[in-house]
Amino acid sequence: MIRRFREVIYFIVFVLLQTLVIDHIRLFGIVTPFVYLYVILKFRINSSRSSIILLSFLLGIVIDIFSNTFGVHAAACAFIGFIRYPLLGQFVDVKELPDSSIPSYRLFGFSKFSRYTLIMVSLHHLILFSLDSFGFYQPALMFIRLLTSILLSLLLIFIIESFNLIQIKDGE
Repeated sequence: MIRRFREVIYFIVFVLLQTLVIDHIRLFGIVTPFVYLYVILKFRINSSRSSIILLSFLLGIVIDIFSNTFGVHAAACAFIGFIRYPLLGQFVDVKELPDSSIPSYRLFGFSKFSRYTLIMVSLHHLILFSLDSFGFYQPALMFIRLLTSILLSLLLIFIIESFNLIQIKDGE
């Protein structure tokens, strides 16, 4: 029950953070971080694949509604929701983890969690920017925008995860 409440709070907080604060940050006119992906990264491992895809899609749709972006976030989020479970299997043995495990530095180790996050964020951004620009019209600008947005998103997600890790250690 508490874990479900925590997931709902994460959903609401990160949607509000993304839409009310972070969407208005445009570093150098091209860099926009997307920290709401943290919600998808932190879904419980034993959740069904279809529920992860549905929740990821809903998260994307909510961001699209607030950002007025016509489904690009929903498509990108649904895709990373779809590949999440097989990707997790590349880093850890999902069947050997305790029930209701949540991906974290602590559970995976820094290296595995970082690679998992890098792949998820990179795929999301690649799909998002490709759909947003309807192809590869200005490839140099798109590549710079893609790379810098990935780096800033990763930095913010790792900072958030570090605070989350501190909170878990203090709570024990």
